[in-house]
Amino acid sequence: MTRHGLAASTRTRDPVAAAARLIALHATDAPTVFLSVRARTDGVSPRDIERALVEDRTLVRWVGWRRTLFAAPRELLPVIHASTTHTIAARERRSVAGLLSASSVSSEPERWLAEAEAAVLAALNSRGEATTGELIDDVPTLATQVRTGAGTRWERSVRAGTLVLPLLAMCGLLVRTRPRGSWLSPQFHWATTVNWLGGPLDHLDPASARAAVVDHWLRAFGPGTEADLRWWTGWPARDVRAALAAVPHAEVGLDGAVGYVLADDLDPTPVPEPAAALLPTLDATTMGWRDRDWYLGGHAGRLVDSAGNAGPTVWWAGRVVGGWAQRRDGEIVTGLLEDVGAAAAQAIADEAERVHNWLDGVRLAPGALPPYQRSLTD
Repeated sequence: MTRHGLAASTRTRDPVAAAARLIALHATDAPTVFLSVRARTDGVSPRDIERALVEDRTLVRWVGWRRTLFAAPRELLPVIHASTTHTIAARERRSVAGLLSASSVSSEPERWLAEAEAAVLAALNSRGEATTGELIDDVPTLATQVRTGAGTRWERSVRAGTLVLPLLAMCGLLVRTRPRGSWLSPQFHWATTVNWLGGPLDHLDPASARAAVVDHWLRAFGPGTEADLRWWTGWPARDVRAALAAVPHAEVGLDGAVGYVLADDLDPTPVPEPAAALLPTLDATTMGWRDRDWYLGGHAGRLVDSAGNAGPTVWWAGRVVGGWAQRRDGEIVTGLLEDVGAAAAQAIADEAERVHNWLDGVRLAPGALPPYQRSLTD
């Protein structure tokens, strides 16, 4: 609770500082960025978070670990890209090229991609920012139909632009900028990285970047196991072990497993006052470790879906004790899965009211809502 800014005494007034405590914030579900910042700040409104993302550009949406979209502090982008995104982009480029070939779009898919890339960059240099639809209008080849999931029940045809633009972002050439609509929207405008950030990303050595990621992760989430690091980063074991070896660390026991902490982080963290927190779908704290029993207890089967994605959770004193959701009339409703006592129940109710007031009439539409949280809205 202390390190992740969830105790009342540890909240900040800076959205970027709130994100940095967790390395980066999950951004696959657009509202998560805002609700994750809300849980760790005082006096910060949705408009303040939008300002960091769009005007100040101190938080940037970037695909990173586990091919997941994050909102990360701007200075961390070169580390994310060199450690992870660059490898994902190479794999994704091969996949898209294969789809182009299999769909008979081009017998020279790499050449086709290079020409599309050049045309997209030219269009964005002219426009500044554009939606996917606008870029497809500007670059007609992006309207070409590509078949995905051939031979499976998920087979469908999509416009090439819906594959190419995310690929160019993974390559470090494009950035997701302002949303199409309110801050709840999952669709964004695009800009070139050079134009949006004022220059290209710095090129870092991948091994050094991976070591920096492990250092950040242990500072935020340690102690953790090798399995936790492998799950969180999505890297193969050899890369995790090499990065860990490059970072001064110590081994500690974790319920019979070997855990790791930074060598300068062996002193116990002071236990904060008990606090309530309502964390959103895919919050970085809830998703921070592979092995979650120590804070989810026996509740994973009800609060986490079959793919391991956590829905909205209620926390008390550093443990998950229930879930929450928003009803159609805007009321924030909580469901407790264990007896936490009257004082804790009141603190949780007060936090639910805080969320309600912060949203100020905004109606959420989370992308991942396990059955238990969904049942709370009935």
